[in-house]
Amino acid sequence: MKNLFYFTNLFIKNISIVIVALSFIAFLYPDAFKGMVSYTSIFLGIAMFGMGTSISVSEFKNIIYNPHEIIIGCIAQYTIMPFLAYILISAFNLPIDLALGVILVATCPGGTASNVITHIAKGDVSLSVAMTITSTLISPLITPALVYALAHKYVDVSFIAMFKSVLTVILCPIILGIVANHFAKDMVKKTDNIFPFISSLAIVLIIAAIIAANKDKIIESGFIVFIIVAIHNAFGFLSGLLIGHFLHIDYKKTTALSIEIGMQNSGLAMSLALLNFANNPLATLPAAIFSIWQNIAGSVLANIRARKKTKLVLA
Repeated sequence: MKNLFYFTNLFIKNISIVIVALSFIAFLYPDAFKGMVSYTSIFLGIAMFGMGTSISVSEFKNIIYNPHEIIIGCIAQYTIMPFLAYILISAFNLPIDLALGVILVATCPGGTASNVITHIAKGDVSLSVAMTITSTLISPLITPALVYALAHKYVDVSFIAMFKSVLTVILCPIILGIVANHFAKDMVKKTDNIFPFISSLAIVLIIAAIIAANKDKIIESGFIVFIIVAIHNAFGFLSGLLIGHFLHIDYKKTTALSIEIGMQNSGLAMSLALLNFANNPLATLPAAIFSIWQNIAGSVLANIRARKKTKLVLA
């Protein structure tokens, strides 16, 4: 059991390396992975159930009694990232499929990977978790509304269909996880490291499947998507740092805010593209590349912030 916990911890801590490595393998040997695309929603549901098992009543108390930075983070995430997406789509005059993909990434809630990256950065992990929970719980309403507002001029967008998709693959599994944690706390505690590992593995498999299924499209359009993703992600991180600076939020909370805004639930974006926009196959591409890049860039930012935090403590 000790060896198992050691392996799962190692996997979670090095999730960025795992994502890059498996994505590279999936690109080289797509036939071994692309069949998993049809299971994307199941993988995401498993990841969200795992997230739910880590949520306790104390997290909700934290949200209720300390809502200030959480509200700031959620508002910033659901305004800055979509606004940046609109600017990038216009500036690069993207084709409809890619524009839709960028919009889907921008309008999704924070990703669970942000909590791991925040921990590495020595940021406020409880704030990061609270922001992820809050943005995720309101996503069934906010995400479809934003996608409709930004994308309806490009493609037909059904608010109801998207609402049902987010409800099915995000909210329901999270609620089941919360219920499992509440009523079977001892059992969940015994598998404390297993659920985060399963969630992380599910996200890794989603990314690998999308990379494998879109190998030819990545060769054709990957460079321009990579540039847009890198800019989008960088400005997301930067906006969080600037908000923290101007609102005089402390260092740890500013770190959490920056990472939370910059890192999206790209797994949800991929799933929504597959479930709701089957006629726009390239719409999954920005989310797949964003998944890889945000973990790389997030890890770099985390190391910079962690070193700076250590210097501040020692000073």
